[in-house]
Amino acid sequence: MPLALYAATAHARLRRLGVTAPGATIALAGGLLASSALALSGALIWTLSRPGVRSDGPLVRGFDDLAFATGGPLHVIGLGLLVAGIAVPSLILGFVPRWVAIAGLVIAVACELTTLVLATQQLAPLIPTARFPALIWLLGVGSALPRRRTTRAERRAPASAAP
Repeated sequence: MPLALYAATAHARLRRLGVTAPGATIALAGGLLASSALALSGALIWTLSRPGVRSDGPLVRGFDDLAFATGGPLHVIGLGLLVAGIAVPSLILGFVPRWVAIAGLVIAVACELTTLVLATQQLAPLIPTARFPALIWLLGVGSALPRRRTTRAERRAPASAAP
């Protein structure tokens, strides 16, 4: 649930900063998708732990595959939308340093590539390769986003020395 709260907070911050393009809403939708997918995966794994369920082979296989799909690729795809929804407006409006926003876009693309894991399990290493940088990026950019929007002149002006 912390991821859902992060997504809602990021959405509100982007809107307060004046983002009217779909980026803020994409971030919210991606964060809610990622959070819901992870919660569903946890519920499916819990179901697999219940007495009697483990004895039904086909049922176990179905729940196991569904738990993997929701906790792996689906979660990371949503995470990629969250990252992209923050990175694009941040790049365009200069909320964070350019390299940070571009790193977010690269991470978002890596997250979206995890869709390929559903075609072949051999690409499963894409999941942690995208997930962990995305989470680290979100932590960093969450503290780097400004609280209020500044003008270009304010960003360029040197800080005045206190008397």
